[in-house]
Amino acid sequence: MKTEQKIKSIKPLGFQWETADPFLFCVHHEDKYPKGNEEMGPSTSLEGRHMGQDFIIKDGWRMYHGKRVPGFPGHPHRGFETITVVREGIVDHADSLGASGRYGDGDVQWMTAGSGVQHSEMFPLINEDKENPLELFQIWLNLPRKNKMTAPHFKMIWNDSIPIINSTDLNGINTKTEVITGELNGQSAPAPPPGSWAFDASNQVSILNIQIEANGEYFIPKTSKESNRTVYFYQGRNLLIEDVLIPEYHAAVVNPSIDLKLKNNSSEIIKILILQGKPINEPIVQHGPFVMNSREEIQEAFDDYHRTQFGGWPWPKYDQVHKRSLGRFAKHANGDVETKG
Repeated sequence: MKTEQKIKSIKPLGFQWETADPFLFCVHHEDKYPKGNEEMGPSTSLEGRHMGQDFIIKDGWRMYHGKRVPGFPGHPHRGFETITVVREGIVDHADSLGASGRYGDGDVQWMTAGSGVQHSEMFPLINEDKENPLELFQIWLNLPRKNKMTAPHFKMIWNDSIPIINSTDLNGINTKTEVITGELNGQSAPAPPPGSWAFDASNQVSILNIQIEANGEYFIPKTSKESNRTVYFYQGRNLLIEDVLIPEYHAAVVNPSIDLKLKNNSSEIIKILILQGKPINEPIVQHGPFVMNSREEIQEAFDDYHRTQFGGWPWPKYDQVHKRSLGRFAKHANGDVETKG
């Protein structure tokens, strides 16, 4: 097989990354937030920002839709799932079902919007004496038609439950791979919610976060030829995929049916995110926060939301943040509580 057949396309990455079915898109948030104030917002001035729509990096960070605390106040979803992978920093969750949580530093939140839910994702600046850097990926995974109206579901995948594979190449150089979703080399990630396209292992949905040390080499085993596989090179310099140089902060759509060679051709660590899975192959109609199969279903989603607010908002504020003193936790809609300290 010729090299050019192994890589289908190479594209630059912006704020919102292009993805292939069954994924809808991926966003890479990276903000160097300052020290926090008494409200867990930035201790520095907000002057000069487009408050409520602050998506342009200023001084290394953004407020997004937040006005006191950075983040995304309460908003609705229907018809898909959000997978939030927090590399660094803290996220506070609250939703219309009464569930809530605080997670970060390697944790993953998996939320099935299903028939409809409101949720908020705020970034509390907990540290008052030092900066509060944040890095996360939010990945939208589509739901098949049969599960689009499933009951909403909120699941935490804590960092200590995510398999980490350390492997060395022939020169003894290490690669660390986090198996966030799916299976790799006999290591399986925690199960996704039962209504998810990823729940059926035959759909081969996989999310891998890979860190290759300087001059290291790593092979990703092949998967089904029906799957889509994309490599996102989000940190470092001089990644070679099958001896083709991939520019920094670019994505490569690759042939899934070959064992894929990744080479770090630099003297620094490189980081890569891989998304793969068999496509759902159904019509996709998206309007804002709703993803369905037809325009009629989109209109129904808006009508249902206006009528029911997907259960309303049981929290004092739409930009709900939890007490600064709380550690990582998840409180589920049924009252069950997980604490991680």
